[in-house]
Amino acid sequence: MNRRNNRGGGGRGRSNSQSKPPENVPVSKNEEVVLDIIGLTHDGEGVGRAEGYTLFVQGALPGERVRAKVMKTKKQYGYARLQELLVASDDRVEPPCDIYKQCGGCQLQHMGYEAQLSWKRQHVVDNLVRIGKLSVAGEVEKAQAGGSAKNKAAEAAVIVHPTIGMDEPWRYRNKAQVPIGMMTGGHANDGDGAASKLIAGFYARGSHRIIDMDDCMIQHDRNDEIVRAVKAIGRELGVTGYDEESGRGVLRHVMARTGFVTGEMMVVLVTNGRKLPQAERWVERIREELPGVTSIVQNVNERNTNVIFGDETKVLWGSDVIYDELDGIRFAISARSFYQVNPLQTVALYRKAVEYAALTGTESVIDAYCGIGTISLFLARQAGRVYGVEIVPEAIKDAKRNAELNGIGNATFEAGPAEVVIPRWREEGGIVPDVIVVDPPRKGCDNELLETILAMQPERVVYVSCNPSTLARDLRVLEDGGYRTVEVQPVDMFPWTTHVECCVSLVRTQ
Repeated sequence: MNRRNNRGGGGRGRSNSQSKPPENVPVSKNEEVVLDIIGLTHDGEGVGRAEGYTLFVQGALPGERVRAKVMKTKKQYGYARLQELLVASDDRVEPPCDIYKQCGGCQLQHMGYEAQLSWKRQHVVDNLVRIGKLSVAGEVEKAQAGGSAKNKAAEAAVIVHPTIGMDEPWRYRNKAQVPIGMMTGGHANDGDGAASKLIAGFYARGSHRIIDMDDCMIQHDRNDEIVRAVKAIGRELGVTGYDEESGRGVLRHVMARTGFVTGEMMVVLVTNGRKLPQAERWVERIREELPGVTSIVQNVNERNTNVIFGDETKVLWGSDVIYDELDGIRFAISARSFYQVNPLQTVALYRKAVEYAALTGTESVIDAYCGIGTISLFLARQAGRVYGVEIVPEAIKDAKRNAELNGIGNATFEAGPAEVVIPRWREEGGIVPDVIVVDPPRKGCDNELLETILAMQPERVVYVSCNPSTLARDLRVLEDGGYRTVEVQPVDMFPWTTHVECCVSLVRTQ
């Protein structure tokens, strides 16, 4: 029998049959410990300490005391499984999703929404201070006491605003990318053919095991309809789901896109090979089950990879795009286009980017990761000229089409690496930007692009980020190069997950 010691700050008790823990690690695998949770990781795991040793506990919230079982230990930290909630946080709520504890799509449904917004702001602040070495208003006052040094630091401190949240933080996603597989277990003579049943859902936490799903509370209803229909039609036609280990099976993913304003729907079938068995029947049945569909597309991915899309895409029926609108701007969205998944919050984010650009109607603006031109076209309504650059040629094709679609003539787009194209623009055309806007992927800006920004010396830089840690890293580079980070606006683009988007205003000081 395990003995439990309920001492505060991480009491613990050992089982009589414990393996010897790693050297200098005060807990052992399978040991039960009592932890006070003092924070959350960027993945949403509770942080507790046992005799100074850090343990991460999925499902635990700050302010709680829990009993947890040690599952894995490393030299500096370990992982434990929540066994019993001894003292609950006031921020704890009951997750409304039936498969929340198994599915890895959301991480914070057990945390009240207002608490999520507060934590996301603090998560941004912590990264700015720890990685970016920036002074943040409010944090300066906590760290210093009185005197002119405090006042001087406070004047230079970055303002981090409260996170912009949603009035209705459910059903916000306009795109679902859902892996397809086969049900394991069961028997061939089960009434519903469980041994060979096609399944579709999100991966279980920390694995590639698919949790079968018919309804996702953060997806638009139409996306759920598409996934259910594809799964049912696949079963009906005897199509096999992809198996990662063997590399066999036909259907790898289904992607659903929905235009929130237009109501148009796109279905993308990602297949493990060019041949889609009974392709005509697929089209016929999808159109029967989903009368609102306007685009049915096949993408071919034959590689042994976790990347969803392959390089070959072909239209099976209808248009190669669907249309939607953001703040009155119309966009054509193809199967592989990057288009923000939360349209309501995207408008809030991009309006903030335009505000931070401080445009008067005469400025030259460079959008260095322009994608299909979303931010560029927002900026073009108030700028003199906008130049968008993006390394993906298909995205630039979409951006040009979107500018034409909206009658916007003061936006120019070119495909290529920003760190190559932007200096050439200056050399060949004499383009000197007043503002540079960046919206990089999670890895942040390329070093060459940061060097290009510093060499071009625009008056203002607007940085849109989906990753606070790489944002903080890049802000440090820009600060050291003569820019000052003025303010940061976190935006909750992905409620019930740990992700947070930010828009940042920087001004040149040198």
